[in-house]
Amino acid sequence: MDASFFDELWMARSALASGLFCTIGVSAAAITAGSLLGLLIGVSLAEGPKPLKLACRIYVDVLRGTPVLVLVLAAFYLPAVFRLNLDALTSGILALTLFCGAHVGEIVRGALQSIPPGQIEAGRSIGLTYPKILVYVLLPQALRSILPTWINTGVELVKASTLLSVIGVGDFLLKVQEIIGRTFMSLDFYVLAGCFYLAVNFAVERLGKAVERRLAH
Repeated sequence: MDASFFDELWMARSALASGLFCTIGVSAAAITAGSLLGLLIGVSLAEGPKPLKLACRIYVDVLRGTPVLVLVLAAFYLPAVFRLNLDALTSGILALTLFCGAHVGEIVRGALQSIPPGQIEAGRSIGLTYPKILVYVLLPQALRSILPTWINTGVELVKASTLLSVIGVGDFLLKVQEIIGRTFMSLDFYVLAGCFYLAVNFAVERLGKAVERRLAH
């Protein structure tokens, strides 16, 4: 990286900062909403009535088997068929949320079903309703097995956010590509983008590990 790269980097600092905040904001929104959706899906798969289980199973299998790029394009173009106008940012967050919800749902289902059913019966025997059993008995135990795979899903989601550039969301990668189109410094700026995504994913992983250690004590 020569002096001209740092000159261009300084000139593009506002655009890169805008892309950085967009990537972090989109990823955080999709992980939060997708985790809440996944929790509902996972509980329904583990303990819901059969029709609800079947509907959630179809949702999880279809979404997990669909490439993220196809989900992004579908979330962007399909609403227009039903006369719904979603901007690119909303469509991108929707696609990543649905993707995250399917994966987290399967993670939560597996963790809940690994807990011996006798604990639910014990909770009922002391008069707890199922929501209270879920909050006070099942989820605290399930959380330890959920966290490692949930962290991996979060890391995958940050990487998948780069696909939103195909529908025009101004994420970090799109800003980098725009700068490369102007400067032709492909290698320098792609290395910069790689370092950025590595740093963000490393931070997500470290944060998850810290939570894991805290729960272990």
